[in-house]
Amino acid sequence: MRSRKLSRKRRRATIVTAAAASVVAGAALLPNWTAGASSVADPAVDPSTKATFQRLADAVFTDRTDALVDGGKTSRNTSLSSRFSGDVRVSSTLSHEEKSALSQLRGRKSRLESLGEKYSSANTSVSLDRTRLKGRHATVNVTETTTLTYEKVKGNEPKTTGFQAHHELTFKADRKGDWQLTGIRDTDDGVAVNQVAATTFVAAPKTAADDAPPAATRSVTTLPAPANPKNFSASGYDYKAMAAYAAKYWNNYNPAYPNFNGQGAGGDCTNFVSQSLKAGGWKHVPGYTDDFHKWFGNSDIQSDSFVGVNEFSWFALSSKRVTSLANVYQLDVGDVLQMDFNKDGSKDHSMIVTYRSPQGVPYVTYHSTNTYNRSVASIIASYPNAAYYAYRT
Repeated sequence: MRSRKLSRKRRRATIVTAAAASVVAGAALLPNWTAGASSVADPAVDPSTKATFQRLADAVFTDRTDALVDGGKTSRNTSLSSRFSGDVRVSSTLSHEEKSALSQLRGRKSRLESLGEKYSSANTSVSLDRTRLKGRHATVNVTETTTLTYEKVKGNEPKTTGFQAHHELTFKADRKGDWQLTGIRDTDDGVAVNQVAATTFVAAPKTAADDAPPAATRSVTTLPAPANPKNFSASGYDYKAMAAYAAKYWNNYNPAYPNFNGQGAGGDCTNFVSQSLKAGGWKHVPGYTDDFHKWFGNSDIQSDSFVGVNEFSWFALSSKRVTSLANVYQLDVGDVLQMDFNKDGSKDHSMIVTYRSPQGVPYVTYHSTNTYNRSVASIIASYPNAAYYAYRT
């Protein structure tokens, strides 16, 4: 039952009236002081409370990241978030959900190890972006920045992978005014290595019957992959420029283009891939925005094929700017990888390859969630049931 809020004067008058009535009735009717003493007015969120919100969020996401690290603390069933109590803490329900999340991430860690990848250390930091208070509820937006160090790095492959993710946290104050973290929602449309929530699915665009968009060939994810070296001079494109563009703007968006992150339908991933390809020499094909045979994008207007994951595939294949690869481990710098998370025939996510290790492992960079140099092995370990489409550009 909902409790009604009474002013101090009205509450006192009510108690006096009740006490007087009890005397008249000859009974010892006493007010319920316990309930009144345990309930406080709607609490404020001062700078100290905001700082504690931030520290708790940092602890939660550090726990998630640490579950992926070889010898990490969460592998020994301890957590930083469990140390919070009193004024700000994790609710019992969310605590149970986080234990389940950590268990899933430890399973992901095992799958990564089977693919030959380990993380030796990690660093997660969280900044508080915005706090909104309504009664006994607080909504807190934070940005998580995480870096993981690859174990046993050989040759010149990347030493680290990193990502930047955005989250919305929900806090609720109890009768004593203590805050409990009750919910966490990822506000990006993409995939982070320590993310366990459901991903965003993109509905397949409708096309006219005579459009006949080309179907991409699904790529396998097995090792070892047959050799298929890339000829970096045949196409005339500058693949190093593509990788350099992705490295520059993976978490610092280019203001010359719109930002679709957090807007659904795959977010900004394909827009970012198109920008990178354009930086390496892909030329505009002007026309109607909804014609997948056209491809163009700037600050004012973008074709569906420039920003849409399925439309990009149709343009790239029909224009013969790409060919399908049989195996994802054949990808090289400047190539594109797409995913269909639920295998419904509609692709959901686009990434561009920014590095290939001497051991034959491609590394991808993408928006939504903003991620730099994540190995394809890590993608497959996180989404083993997805369908993959690899394109040679």
